[in-house]
Amino acid sequence: MTEIESYIKEYLDYLEIEKNRSFKTRENYERYLRKFVQFSKISSPFEITENIVRDFRLSLNREGIKKITQSYYIIALRNFLRFLIKKQLKVLSPDVIELPKISRTEIEVLSYNELERLLAAPKGEDLKSLRDKAILETLFSTGLRLSELCNLSRFIDLKSGEISVRGKGDKIRVVFLSEKAKSAIENYLNKREDALEHLFVSIDKKGRVIGKINPRTVERLIDRYGKIAGIPKKIHPHLLRHSFATDLLMNGADLRSVQALLGHANISTTQIYTHLTNKELKEIHRAFHGKRRK
Repeated sequence: MTEIESYIKEYLDYLEIEKNRSFKTRENYERYLRKFVQFSKISSPFEITENIVRDFRLSLNREGIKKITQSYYIIALRNFLRFLIKKQLKVLSPDVIELPKISRTEIEVLSYNELERLLAAPKGEDLKSLRDKAILETLFSTGLRLSELCNLSRFIDLKSGEISVRGKGDKIRVVFLSEKAKSAIENYLNKREDALEHLFVSIDKKGRVIGKINPRTVERLIDRYGKIAGIPKKIHPHLLRHSFATDLLMNGADLRSVQALLGHANISTTQIYTHLTNKELKEIHRAFHGKRRK
């Protein structure tokens, strides 16, 4: 094992044990860092230079890898360097490595017209329709990850609209429900007759509650409502998380606040959304919230 491989292993152990990151996160970071080592052919972290990083980025770009995916490689490398500096090793400063500039099309978000059509797509007063309406409003109101949504407890304080969520790394953060989300959840819960503790549940064809909802069910229902709403793109839960983040930034929220609401460990992850915060989009957002959502 080379010196850099040894440090990578130590860093990955640190992520999993000290930072409480999931094994999936560890696997992803390992893949990103090993690709860098394989490309650069370095054997020590002290060999990492700006030129090597630049050549690596050129290589990623010429492979046709999307800019947003390229940013994951760079974020992993920067965080690895921060870990080494924390260990008092004199390596390349992560601050000299800029994140790739991402075009608007790299992060798909819903237009406001598409968003309104999607949120309005669930019709009817049956339990499943009310559940689906509550799920869509909750995702857009909170920016929750899919796994976080599925693990929500039904015993939440709708009056305050605040929910404590256990996210990645077992970290607790607070998210907030909009008035529309609170109303949708209340209507849905009033229809529930079961005693299950989970907020969102699976429902069979006869309308009976059969257990906690699973991520695949949420993915399917969101995709279905996207088609019902006539949206010409594949709709998935993370798309609503993207829309939540860009909506906040376009309305003037600061990056640190959005980072906290999303549950990002590093602000560099949140920075991928900042390309959308231009004046024109702020005006669109202001007009949208001033008129259509009243």
